[in-house]
Amino acid sequence: MFLAVLRRRNPSFIESAMRLHQEGKLPANSYVLDLDAVESNARVLKREADRFGLKIFAMTKQVGRASSFCHALKRGGIDQAVAVDMACARATHRAGLRLGHLGHLQQIARHEANAAAKTFRPDYWTVFNDTKAEEAAASARLAGYTQNLLARIRADGDVFYRGHEGGFEAADIAAVAEKLDGLDGARFAGITTFPALLFDHTTRKVLPTHNLATLGGAAEALAKSGRSNIEVNAPGTTSSVLLGALAEAGATQCEPGNGLAGTTALHVMEDLPELPAVLYLTEVSHLSGGKAYCLGGGFYIDPIFPDYEVKAIVSADPTTAAAALRSVEVPPPAAIDYYAMIDASGANAPRPGDTAVFGFRGQAFVTRAYVVGISGVSKGAPQVETIENGFGETAAWPV
Repeated sequence: MFLAVLRRRNPSFIESAMRLHQEGKLPANSYVLDLDAVESNARVLKREADRFGLKIFAMTKQVGRASSFCHALKRGGIDQAVAVDMACARATHRAGLRLGHLGHLQQIARHEANAAAKTFRPDYWTVFNDTKAEEAAASARLAGYTQNLLARIRADGDVFYRGHEGGFEAADIAAVAEKLDGLDGARFAGITTFPALLFDHTTRKVLPTHNLATLGGAAEALAKSGRSNIEVNAPGTTSSVLLGALAEAGATQCEPGNGLAGTTALHVMEDLPELPAVLYLTEVSHLSGGKAYCLGGGFYIDPIFPDYEVKAIVSADPTTAAAALRSVEVPPPAAIDYYAMIDASGANAPRPGDTAVFGFRGQAFVTRAYVVGISGVSKGAPQVETIENGFGETAAWPV
């Protein structure tokens, strides 16, 4: 689905990546980033966040926490990141972004808390329970500062992805705030959840979840208890066109991830201000039984849509022509994606060494793919800036 948007809205990016691959400058099995587009997208999101008074923290896991991606964000005006885990925190810190938010979605392991506080001093640290709050507070006290804590809350009717559950009871938020304020080394700063917004397949729109209403109710309860200036962190499916609605619902913080790469579900349905800025590139290895086998390692089809026919542009020459599109069978998630199988029937069948380009809503950090940053696409002078692994570390490529 995202390949169609790429072909229509950013064809020069596809052609640039294909050319660099054929020249031997870009490896197969790579998530490739158009850094010019990323910078532009960041500028759009930052401008809208400022307009609605929202703090903005960038989520980088989808693009493997690439250092060149982080640098492009800074050029676009976003200088803080949210870390989904400690690997994100290390990578974004190393790339020069300040850590705006730690501990959400993944809590910090007990014996990493001291290092997290000492090294990163996050503006906000999310905790799911009293134990995690005490660990964060003790670590901040040891590092010599007072940590702002966000309480992750939940209520009946809230929606969580399986494996994401957890948090304080929203009905108890006033007491939770008092307890967190009583910790030596920390203070209660606000509340959070995920997801606050979700794409709805029926309406093909992004709609608020029950979680967002839970945040609103908790904020009201806190106000009645005499608390003001409460931070309301409301991540999920974030594009610039949705920031006004988030602010109206009471949010004070937003955390775009796929929005920075122009790959939220809504970007398939509508031409939003953010340009598509990421593609997955690999190459044909061999032919067998009427199929062209392309090298894998980075296939991740985010299940935000029902099953659909996966296609790729397959060619030895840079192109976005419809004639170069081929149907592809991608291994199921339970299998190791050593290869995907491209239809090799008919005229102009794929050959070993051909480039194959896919459009995915990526989660590069859970794959074995390289992450490559390209600058200069918008100026007609593309060049590779970085080739890294999914932890934002320089890759040993070719070898």
